[in-house]
Amino acid sequence: MNPARRRWLAAALAGAAAVAGWRVWPDEGLFHPCLGPLPAELAAHPLVRDAWAGLDPAQVWDCHAHVFAAGADGGIDDGRGSVYWPLVAAQHLFFRNAVCAPGDTTAEEFPGAYLARLDALLAAMPAGFKVLLLALDARHDEAGRALPRESHVWIANDYCARLAASRPNRFEWAASIHPWRADAVEELARVRALGARAVKWIPAAQGMDPGAPRCDRLYEALAASGLPLITHAGAERAAPGDDELGNPLRLRRALEHGVRVVVAHCATMGAGRDLDRGAAGPWVENFALFERLMDEPASAGRLFGDLSALPQSARAGMPLRRILERGREGGDWSGRLLSGSDYPLPAIMPLYSARALAEDGLLDAAAVAPLGAIRRHNPLLFDFVLKRQLALGGRRLAAGIFETRRFFDAPAAG
Repeated sequence: MNPARRRWLAAALAGAAAVAGWRVWPDEGLFHPCLGPLPAELAAHPLVRDAWAGLDPAQVWDCHAHVFAAGADGGIDDGRGSVYWPLVAAQHLFFRNAVCAPGDTTAEEFPGAYLARLDALLAAMPAGFKVLLLALDARHDEAGRALPRESHVWIANDYCARLAASRPNRFEWAASIHPWRADAVEELARVRALGARAVKWIPAAQGMDPGAPRCDRLYEALAASGLPLITHAGAERAAPGDDELGNPLRLRRALEHGVRVVVAHCATMGAGRDLDRGAAGPWVENFALFERLMDEPASAGRLFGDLSALPQSARAGMPLRRILERGREGGDWSGRLLSGSDYPLPAIMPLYSARALAEDGLLDAAAVAPLGAIRRHNPLLFDFVLKRQLALGGRRLAAGIFETRRFFDAPAAG
């Protein structure tokens, strides 16, 4: 097993152990019950009405939703034949359960089952609400050749474009372009013409350094196109890779080229080198590095964060408190945060604990039971309502954070 995969396996197991140690048993059990549509009393629950109050659903886009594919459109590594196979097998089990796919669903059938479940969840959302489906380019070698067989997961741009075209009332999409590709600039022009709203990266999993000079040509093209870059930062737990590539400070190069950068999860996991103090700088929490970047005057109007996965038990804590503090109405980050669910993760039951959030003073205890009931029927709605209910000192996140369409509709340059 290569060093990057070994680090991922060790970190993932350590993270799982930490979460398991926090709660002897997940509040809502291990597996999603996959209940049907919301009963009328839940659909009209005061928490749901309150979540939508003051928002225009046509402006509410979930900016971080995953999709899966098979065959020529993409794939997921099953880990067979390697030491990390048990962890990958467990991951697959939880993903299948999260999207309510039958146990005998084949790899080729899984994307269809996934979409059927997503369609059912979206049927409960108001007209105008959309999700941004994320493509993910394969790993590439130093010569720019695609390595799909060495990629834990990859999703083709054309597949996402087709999905968005098939459901224009519910789907938007983000392309993914590895900067090592010889045709990276040409691919950007092509996907922009197909309607891509952004470009998505997971540097650790895709084997790219966002701070490398060879990214410059794509950064220049991105800045000219006006499309934002949505990129993971901080430790990566969903796919094996090199977490050093997820250091938020490596994104300075994109910002210096004028790219609008959205940091997925606000880099709320793990630690990275303080590269401002050299390659051997001390280890600092990744969120602190992200916060440093956000506070630099040069980042204003260019650097943003998304809320995907933030209420997870493994991420909740000081970073979530800081985000609630700075993202409240009138807060200095209120115009720099974007709502996203990281679907299907809200349907993986052990990852979230509304009760723990209430115990930490970030959620009204009276909301715990109805949120759990909503989640058992519709985890996508659960994630949205939960984030609308989170509060610090009685102050919630600014409403504008959830109306993300304006960010992606921003006039394109060039």
